[in-house]
Amino acid sequence: MEEPPRFRQRSKGFATKALHTGQDPEQWKSRCIVAPIITSTTFEQPSLDKFGEFINGREGNPTRNVLEKCLAHLDAGEHCVTFSSGTGAVMAVVSMLKPKDHLVCSSDLYGGTTYLLRKHCEHYEIGLDTVDPTELDQLQKAIKKNTKMVFIETPTNPLIKVLDIAAISKILKTFDSQNIIFVVDNTLLTPYFQRPLDLGVDIVVYSLTKYMNGHTDVTMGAAITNCPKLEQKLKFAQVFSGIVPSPFDCYQVNRGIKTLAVRMEGHAKNSLMVARFLESHPLVERVLHPGLPSHPQHKLAIRQSFGHSGIMSFYLKGNKDNTAKFMKALKYFLFASSFGGPESLISTPTTLSHAFLPAEEREKLGITDNLIRLSVGLEDADCLINDLDQALKLSQR
Repeated sequence: MEEPPRFRQRSKGFATKALHTGQDPEQWKSRCIVAPIITSTTFEQPSLDKFGEFINGREGNPTRNVLEKCLAHLDAGEHCVTFSSGTGAVMAVVSMLKPKDHLVCSSDLYGGTTYLLRKHCEHYEIGLDTVDPTELDQLQKAIKKNTKMVFIETPTNPLIKVLDIAAISKILKTFDSQNIIFVVDNTLLTPYFQRPLDLGVDIVVYSLTKYMNGHTDVTMGAAITNCPKLEQKLKFAQVFSGIVPSPFDCYQVNRGIKTLAVRMEGHAKNSLMVARFLESHPLVERVLHPGLPSHPQHKLAIRQSFGHSGIMSFYLKGNKDNTAKFMKALKYFLFASSFGGPESLISTPTTLSHAFLPAEEREKLGITDNLIRLSVGLEDADCLINDLDQALKLSQR
């Protein structure tokens, strides 16, 4: 049996932090072990000139506070602001930009993020340039005098490129006088497998909808930072744009992150087994998984992260018809958008996440009709491999 790739060594205690940070029963009069769902939208104040910690549900909520404390700690951050969706978190971040500012983002971002950034920048007359940040020279050349933010995702979705966070941070520090905000979307790995703040990032964003909640039943987002000024701006966007999560959703995510460590280990193990199987299959052109030595940024991935999640992509041999036959033949992989739940999902970026891009732009990026993204779940790996094998064979009939 092949040895697993030797990713960066993680310091001990992550699972303990996920279970205990912000969860102290003594903060509740009942001393309940599980943080309660506090649905009140308003809170009684002590007096006319003295206010308590909570005023109204938009500005703060005890259930939400528990979650934000825990999320910040897991990312080695000081501040966490949660939102009603991952898109809400991205919107809060880019709302810091003003007309005539300039934004640089990676060309291979999640399709929804790409669409949002393009429309937002167009509407507010903010300059936008997309680059391939695996080419560091390209990134450096894209920085202008009015560049105020660099937004990347690593690994990228769906092409699973791994970007050198520390190297990009070093480049941006040479433009110190511009105060460029460095933002990384860490949704694909979570703080269990990667902690961007430790590598020089200013803000980490998440779609908590995915692995952090982990059960395909909540839509939420978060932004985490060590900078009080950035936290204030994020909080302003949260409160005064009204993109606050519900107490019940906060409770759900708080519950989900208690099992984040064990779930991510399961996703990682299964995805590597699936990736190795696919790489050896005669009906597969190419597999994109950072745990494979064949991945272009494999060495960077094992140096930068602590492991890899269940997200991977591969190119099926054939055309759109073969892809359709393959998808139809699957039994356990469900054709659906999103990822990070316990069940295995499969999607075609050309028809889902990147459908809005013109065909020629997709082609240039490598997002073709035979590119398939997998969210490898927590089923028995043998069941998933057998399912893929029979579907691959039927795809060529």
